[in-house]
Amino acid sequence: MVTGDHLLAPLRVLDLSSGGADAVTRILADLGADVLKVEGPDGSPARAEPPTVVGVSIPFALHNANKRATVLDPAEGSDRRRLIELAGDADIVVDSGVPGSLAAYGTSCAELADRFQHLVTLSVTDFGLTGARATWQATDAVLYALSGALSRSGPTTGAPVLPPDGIASATAAVQAAWAVLVAYYHRLRCGRGDYLDFSRLDAVVTTLDPAFGTQGQATLARPGGQRWRGRPRNQDPYPIFPCRDGHVRICLLSPRQWRGLRAWLGEPEQFQDPKFDKIVARYGAWTEICALFGALCADQTMDELVSAGQAHGVPIAAVLTAGEVLSSEHFTAVGALVDTELASDITATMPVGYLTVNGLHTGFRTAAPALGHDPAQWRAPAETIAPAEQSGGLPLAGLRIIDLGVIVAGGELSRLFGDLGAEVIKVESAQFPDGLRQTREGQPISDSFAWAHRNNYGFGLELRSPQGAEIFAALVSEADALFANFKPGTLAALGFSAERLRELNPRLVLAESSAFGDTGPWSTRMGYGPLVRATTGLTRLWDFYDATTIFPDHVVGRITAIGALAALIHRDCAGDEAPAAARIHVSQAEVVVNQLDTTYVTQGLQSTFPDLVDADTGRHAVYPCVGDDEWCVISVRNDADRTALATVIGDAELADWTAARSPVQASALLQEAGIPAGPMNRASDVYAEAQQGVPPLFTDMTHPLIEHPLPTETGPVRYRHIPPGPLRPAPMPGEHTREICHTVLGLAEDDIDRLIADGVLFTS
Repeated sequence: MVTGDHLLAPLRVLDLSSGGADAVTRILADLGADVLKVEGPDGSPARAEPPTVVGVSIPFALHNANKRATVLDPAEGSDRRRLIELAGDADIVVDSGVPGSLAAYGTSCAELADRFQHLVTLSVTDFGLTGARATWQATDAVLYALSGALSRSGPTTGAPVLPPDGIASATAAVQAAWAVLVAYYHRLRCGRGDYLDFSRLDAVVTTLDPAFGTQGQATLARPGGQRWRGRPRNQDPYPIFPCRDGHVRICLLSPRQWRGLRAWLGEPEQFQDPKFDKIVARYGAWTEICALFGALCADQTMDELVSAGQAHGVPIAAVLTAGEVLSSEHFTAVGALVDTELASDITATMPVGYLTVNGLHTGFRTAAPALGHDPAQWRAPAETIAPAEQSGGLPLAGLRIIDLGVIVAGGELSRLFGDLGAEVIKVESAQFPDGLRQTREGQPISDSFAWAHRNNYGFGLELRSPQGAEIFAALVSEADALFANFKPGTLAALGFSAERLRELNPRLVLAESSAFGDTGPWSTRMGYGPLVRATTGLTRLWDFYDATTIFPDHVVGRITAIGALAALIHRDCAGDEAPAAARIHVSQAEVVVNQLDTTYVTQGLQSTFPDLVDADTGRHAVYPCVGDDEWCVISVRNDADRTALATVIGDAELADWTAARSPVQASALLQEAGIPAGPMNRASDVYAEAQQGVPPLFTDMTHPLIEHPLPTETGPVRYRHIPPGPLRPAPMPGEHTREICHTVLGLAEDDIDRLIADGVLFTS
């Protein structure tokens, strides 16, 4: 059986990264790549990165598992030559920082890409290697400020609230892993590598909680028109209620869920009007609805409410702490956590990794290596794989994807493939349309659907009918991959279990995601992003101010895409010798836990070994600036930053110093002194700054049914040899049904007409 650590087994990755970039190569190592970490005689600076336990860096231990490590001294000519030899035999080289570790060896990612045509090189920096901010430094807090995420976090008035540390870096690492894997797949097909100048800020802007990207259904509760520049409005679409032993959160989106809540509340007379089936009408009366539900919650426990909510079909979750998450029955039962020795006699509970492949968790196998643990050589001889084609086109052209994905996580997954050239056939039901199809009055298509499903073909099919199932089986038999993010068991109930799909098409890659995974005590629970955040402890870490974020939906889409592309690489490299397809599954809840791995592991160690853990003493805070509701973020990481800060501000109090300056002025002065800082940007600021890049980060996407252009990302990174993706408008339901029937299924016009008349197919 194919397992996750087989998917990228032939891949050779030369790793010179440090800090946040270590997580990029950890993802590739989890999937079986031979990742060889090169360090100087003194070791990577990340080996001392706080927090530590008995001197061992917790983030280094987490983000360098499954790798090998060797020492090459840049002062020695023979070692410099050996590094070049290793790079020449590698598939991917990853470096980080300005100018990067490779500079000590007399080279760079750009130079290596020029020297070795087959090589994919990735340079990971905070702001890219060119541009006005190339020398600036960032922390997660600074990335939150500059990306616009901070401006949507916190109370309506007063200081904004920083999201938990770690999410920005982890999200950027996922985007980098996706971008570099795409370039490698392109290399396999056309024989040419690439050079990627990767900006962590760009990744956070487009991937964490994008101001210009797919939004959740709750956005429909807000009035249309211009984006509001102010702070989050005080109307929480995903409310939290105190109960007898904690808090619970509900997430009410569909009419069916609303009717379930209404029944749970005893069918209050004032809410019987069918107009309340619409989100907009419900939020007009949200204060009264929440008061009724709050009264119901007051005398019940979290467990009682979750159980009753599930029985009524109301999406609900307990708001847990990090400790409750790591000790929960669910994560233990599914094998999402592993106990490993981080240091001598110090055992920690850590997340295994992001993915499951064919039912098995893919991730932690071996602990982070000691300095110089391995020889400076590759694990096995390089495999020669002839290019599939000599083409410089889009890397995923020729792949056919059948897409059953819905809402944000599903839409993002298919979009990533469509933007890079894959043929994506979005299968939709007239009875159960995608939630992103919901629109405001007079709006023919939502902005979110237009963002999520550009470059898709719309195929109208009632899959629940016998004839519809036959047509779907025919589609699957001609596809490379099937994407879905239904509640576990839904595909099987429709007659398309993983086993049936494998019978129809042994080379089909099945990539799925769900709120809590497809096994375990919580797998049958209804779940959306807000409930996942509550259940995984993130809501508490965010001080209950996570209501306006869409995390982790966008990053889930990318993690699923990484798994799917790795499975396609494995399948294609295996050739026709044997079926090599795989089933990928991603649990949104496990994604959150893995993104916060340093925080959760540190808290667990502090509770067990309180005297042995040295916490990170850095301070990241929001400070007021000149203007109405203007703020900047400043990170003081260590003693060097404290000394530099004292030089800049003198005897003044820091808050007084910033209050006399604009956010841009204060940040620029601090960055000149080497102190990470950044202004709190709104969406308009993010857009203006992103367009200064070469080429700009966003391009205007137009849709014939939307009056205004939609700014949209042009790709996961600025590639040298991969062009920006197409921008075909998102389809209306069933828009391409006839075309697909002709070109893919080979149906005659009379047969198509009959199937439409019978309600099996539909057109727009």
